[in-house]
This record gives sequence, C-alpha cells and structure tokens, in this order.
Amino acid sequence: MSAIRVFVPCDAAALSAGADAVAAAIAVEAASRGLDAAIVRNGSRGMFWLEPLVEVEMPDGRIAYGPVKVSDVPGLFEAGFLDGKAHDLLLGPAEEIDFLKRQQRLTFARIGVTDPLSFDDYRDHGGMAGFEKARAMKSGAIVEKITASGLRGRGGAGFPAGIKWRTVMEADALQKYIVCNADEGDSGTYADRMVMEGDPFMLIEGMAIAGIATGATKGVVYIRSEYPHAIAAMQKAIVIARDNGLLGAHFDMIVRVGAGAYICGEETSLLESIEGKRGQVRAKPPLPAHSGLFGRPTIINNVLTLAAAPWILTHGGKAYAEYGMGRSLGTMPLQLAGNIKRGGLFETAFGMTLREIVEDIGGGTASGRPVHAVQVGGPLGAYFPAGMLDTPLDYEAMLEAGGMLGHGGIVVFDDTVDMAAQARFAFEFCAIESCGKCTPCRIGSTRGVETIDKIVAGISPEANAMLIEDLCTVMTDGSLCALGGLTPMPVRSALKHFPGDFGQGAKRAAAE
Repeated sequence: MSAIRVFVPCDAAALSAGADAVAAAIAVEAASRGLDAAIVRNGSRGMFWLEPLVEVEMPDGRIAYGPVKVSDVPGLFEAGFLDGKAHDLLLGPAEEIDFLKRQQRLTFARIGVTDPLSFDDYRDHGGMAGFEKARAMKSGAIVEKITASGLRGRGGAGFPAGIKWRTVMEADALQKYIVCNADEGDSGTYADRMVMEGDPFMLIEGMAIAGIATGATKGVVYIRSEYPHAIAAMQKAIVIARDNGLLGAHFDMIVRVGAGAYICGEETSLLESIEGKRGQVRAKPPLPAHSGLFGRPTIINNVLTLAAAPWILTHGGKAYAEYGMGRSLGTMPLQLAGNIKRGGLFETAFGMTLREIVEDIGGGTASGRPVHAVQVGGPLGAYFPAGMLDTPLDYEAMLEAGGMLGHGGIVVFDDTVDMAAQARFAFEFCAIESCGKCTPCRIGSTRGVETIDKIVAGISPEANAMLIEDLCTVMTDGSLCALGGLTPMPVRSALKHFPGDFGQGAKRAAAE
C-alpha cells in the first residue's frame, strides 16, 4: 500500500505562517503513530488567510484543512485527518472552496497542485505540451498564435506581446536574448513570486518557446534579492530542465539577482543592471527589441506574460482570447492585499469589477470598517474611492477612470486611512527610488513632498494645490520613465477623490 500523500505548501507566504514547522510536525506525528505519510511540498493555492493549508490526497480528490498550526497537528491525527475525517479545521474538497472554485485558472492551474521541482509531475499535469508544439512550428506561426491570443504585457504597460515577439523575430542579428523581468517590486503584488516558487518549469517553458519563436538562444531571468525562495527554486529548476531537454543547445538561461532597486523593474534599467552597470534608465529609442541586452535584439516580458505562452501554444491563441473583454483578453491573476479579510491570488478573466473582487471575493476589510480607498496597480496606481468600485478591471476601463491595472495588485484601505499621507508617500517613494537621471523625477518628487506638507499645514493651500498640479504635469510629461511619469497618478487621485484629508483649501481647489 502506497503512502498517503499530505501536501504542505513551500511558498514564502505559507512559510511565513509556519508551514515548515507544520510539515515537520506532521512527519513526526505520523512516524510516532506508525503511519505511512509522504509529505509533498507544493506551491500555494493563493488563499493566504488559510495558510498553512494542508491537503490530504484521497481517491476522489484532496481534502483541505486550514489554517493549521503546529499545536493543531496531534488533534488532526486523533480526528483521522489522513482519512479525510471531520475536524474544526476541515474545509472539505480543496477544489470546492469558493475562493478557488470561482477562478478561471489558466496560468495558475498547476500551482498548489504539483511538486514545483518534479519534472514528472510537471509533464503529468500538461507541462511541455506547448514546447513540443512550438518545436514543430515555424517561428512566424508561433508569433501568430501569441498575437491571436491578444496577450498583453502583464507587467504594467499592457503592450501587445505579439508585437514585441515579431519585432525581435524579424531583427537581423547573430545573437538575440529573452529577458524575464521578475523584479516584482509593486506593493501588494506576489504573482510572479508564486509562479517561480510554485511552477518554475512553466516560466522556463515560456522563455524557451519565446526563444524558438524569435531565434534567441540565451535567456536571463532577473529576480530581486528579496525573493530568496524564488531564486533558489529557479536555479534548481533550470538544472532539472537541462537534464530533461527543455533547456540545452537550442536555448539556455541563467538567473541574475538584482539588489532590490525599484527602478530596475523598468526594462532598460533592468538591462543596465544585468550588464553590471548602475540601474539607470536608458533613453528610447532605440527600443530593446532592436537594441537591448548588450546591444542585441531582446524580448523583455514579465513572468506572467511569458508564463502564459505554454497555455497559448497548447490550446491555441483563439482559445485564450475567448476569455476577457474588449482589448483585454485572457486572464489576469489579481492579487488582494492590504486591509482585506480574504487576501490572496484570484485568477480570472478581465472584466470583473473592483467591487466584486474586493467586497465579494475578498470579503471586504479585515477591520470590518467601510472600504475607503482601493489602490490598483502598485504604489504608482490611482486610489479609487468607494463610489468608483464598479469600475471593471481591464486595461481600457481603468485608464478611462484615471487609473491603471498594472501588475494586478489591489491594496485595500478602510476609513481610518489618511489620504494626504498616502499622497505624500507617493512622492516620497519616488524620491527614494529614483535613479536620479532625469530632473522631473529626481527633483519633482522631493518638491512634491515639501508641497504636500505645506498643504497639510494650512500654508497657502489653494496656491500649493495648484503648484502640485503643475508639478504633476511636468513629471508626467518630462520624466524619462514611468517611475516619475506615473507618480502623479496616486497624488492626483488622492487630491481629487479625498480632498477633505488635505484640509479645506485643497477641498476648494479640487472643487474648482
């Protein structure tokens, strides 16, 4: 009789909640009782309020228990949890948990299901199918599938992936590169980390497909140093992928670790960092697709973009495009964070409203107080007031509402938040993280902090509110990259939607 498999996540979020200790406790308890239990360290299902989530494999599916503490383990064994028996922590079949059942998981279909570093597990759950199809296709046909899917960059800008791929494919060069931007620095985002820790072969397969499509033979995945578990998982997965023929003579790749500068999430700063230089923005043109890493044609996509490629090659571009709305096609892994009752990752087709994801899926605020503001798209995203929660989560609708979807991070605030302090933080964040190359970003952000302080202090609030608007215009129009160019977005939205937090002068200025 084979051992009963017990799944305990190795994802960093689960580890922070004590998953290692829980896994060890289960192993010790099983051994002391003479029970044959095999502990499998899987990725996280993304339901962070239930971590550590423990699942027991039954003939007809997995039974979930959570959140499990070390002190709960003896009681679970007493209750017969290895047989799926009742316990206060019993959640029932994992796939039937409402938060998970309501998702449309394409990119995250394997995450939380497989052993992240088992290549056999990866194959058994659909891995390598896209790569095998790509190897039998001409480059142009692969690019056409990506184009037909409507896949857009999931890193923030939403640029069509097919255009980038075609540009590099058509470039005449002896050496081309695929660069994966895994410098996931936005507040409230963790989807890239979850992919690398929970299904690293999918990202490697996506990069290999991009290599076949464009003629690139070398790849680099650039990971921020704050992700030690993702770095370790990717390094191990690359070795395993080579041993199994996914990487090799046709395409190979390495991990490059960044020092944690937010600016290195900007694609040209990232290239500078990989080349061993200071992370500073490059002027464009030339575009990286023409002259990127070491001056060669380079695809730069983020983790979620490249990770979508295997599904698209396996099932077809049209099948992927059936999800979503308008020009926002496919699915988006939304990441719920901040003051939220049920924080975690929710992959769904574009089009769900902010209200649905925050109040229905997320359960509202953890504090139980009213939702006051929701920031979408990281620290440079707009603040949406409660009255705008019916805005659909797609690229164009968010832009029309004065915001951006970005990397899909959604951070919730209740009515105790001081929005003047949040606006000040946006300027302060920009000042700290600026690479210093352009004046609007370097100096404008510093002057912004000072001017917000004057408004809050009641010093010429109307005049200083107008000065903030002028400053925002200069930063938007004059900054070399999106760090300075997008910093005005949270500032303007805070002033527009929450003028009362800035004092009466700002309130009158916003009304005018």
